Amino acid sequence: MVFTAGQIAGILEGEVQGNPEIAVHKLAKIEEGEKGSLTFLANPKYTSFIYKTKASITIVNKDFVPEQDITTTLIKVEDAYKSFSKLLEYYNQVKNNKTGIEEPVFKSDSVSCGENLYLGAFTYLGNNVVLGNNVKIYPNAYVGDNVTIGNNVTVFAGAKIYSESIIGNNCVIHSGVIIGADGFGFTPNEKGEFTKVPQTGNVILEDNVDVGAGTTIDRATLGSTILRKGVKLDNQIQIAHNVEIGEHTVIAAQTGIAGSTKIGRHCMIGGQVGIVGHIVIGDNVKIQAQSGIGRNVKDGEVLQGSPALAYGDYNKSYVHFKNLPKIINRIDSLENKD
Repeated sequence: MVFTAGQIAGILEGEVQGNPEIAVHKLAKIEEGEKGSLTFLANPKYTSFIYKTKASITIVNKDFVPEQDITTTLIKVEDAYKSFSKLLEYYNQVKNNKTGIEEPVFKSDSVSCGENLYLGAFTYLGNNVVLGNNVKIYPNAYVGDNVTIGNNVTVFAGAKIYSESIIGNNCVIHSGVIIGADGFGFTPNEKGEFTKVPQTGNVILEDNVDVGAGTTIDRATLGSTILRKGVKLDNQIQIAHNVEIGEHTVIAAQTGIAGSTKIGRHCMIGGQVGIVGHIVIGDNVKIQAQSGIGRNVKDGEVLQGSPALAYGDYNKSYVHFKNLPKIINRIDSLENKD
């Protein structure tokens, strides 16, 4: 796709300084810009590159004043970083603006579809599926019986949405995601053998939830596994049965959350965090990568380690952890003197 500086300025409500007809067809870092590319300058430490870049167009803040000659056309905006992000979002919308039904697909006669539907080849839609407007389901996706999907939802190739799941508006479900698989529920008998406990609940994703590639969200044993509005999940995360994640919480890759744990609003959870089941984590909690959480967590706590300690305590303790060999040698030396 090709855009002129004038078109981009119109999208961003910016001002062109240079040639409004110059066109770009790709994006680049400012230090790697070349003819036909668009870049941006937001961090002052990269300012020197604007005088060297060969990018055709550069988005800058309104208060930027060149101190040397430049060859790139400028688009001046209130916030260059936010404007560049807005442009990326616009580009994705245009790029992914697919409609129509490819062949072959399986679509049950009881499926209800909104406007501007896109179904990629080899998609399966089960009985009583309800799809909102502007839903895009890419090839090889599976949508089970009685699933409801809201407006402006994208389901990328190979995702699987099991029966009874409810997906809100403006959600993005990436490739390889599994929503609604059975929770890990088994009960032992007197012989030590395990019998499966039926998982009869469902999964609910509220509005504006993003689910990264390869992530699994298990259905509830009873009731619902719930991701509240604005939750963002990275790739390869495990969410167990009956977990509830509060609004606008973000979780990085390879985190595992065991069953029936409740996580609050506006939490930030790093990669490879392990969280036990049946605990409550408060609002505005920050958990550093590779931490192990085995207890209830109060609002606003910042944790690190396994088992996790308060972030400040962990850093103080780490000074001693790494010096343990020296400390032991000193103790041994003192004991030998005795």
